Amino acid sequence: MAHLVLTVVGDDRAGLVNALAQKVSEAGANWEQSELAELAGAFAGIVLVRVDDARVDEFIASLQPLEGMLKVAVHAGTTAATPAPRTLHITVLGNDRPGIVRDVTATIAAHALSIDAFRSRTLDAPMAGGILFEATVEVSIPEGADAAVIRRALEALAGEIQVDLSVE
Repeated sequence: MAHLVLTVVGDDRAGLVNALAQKVSEAGANWEQSELAELAGAFAGIVLVRVDDARVDEFIASLQPLEGMLKVAVHAGTTAATPAPRTLHITVLGNDRPGIVRDVTATIAAHALSIDAFRSRTLDAPMAGGILFEATVEVSIPEGADAAVIRRALEALAGEIQVDLSVE
């Protein structure tokens, strides 16, 4: 079985997920995992499907009629990776400003860690006014890495960029 990663984007409208799901089903493929969202009127996402090796080309060709509704790019995946023995869950909350994502991800990259998931949003600050930035990040900690060192680096960064940051 082949693992394919589909990236999809299009103008948001009803029926987009179903149109893609129909193509997956028609190919006898299995929709295994996805992250889909509407962002500023655009629909975007990433989907992991598993399809029989003999039907990969047929499946990819079947996605062509979605053009005009969804742009779909197909990437060959690998077999499912075994998860790291430990995962850090990081939450960031603070006044929104440019550079927060850059600073947090630079600290993570400096420790050669892999980001498994990154979700962020902005929201109205209920009491103080203004806009808040909130992110949740899941980071794999490889065997032998010292989570305490990474935690301290992230906590030091939180003080520098003036955000609340929790690491679990």
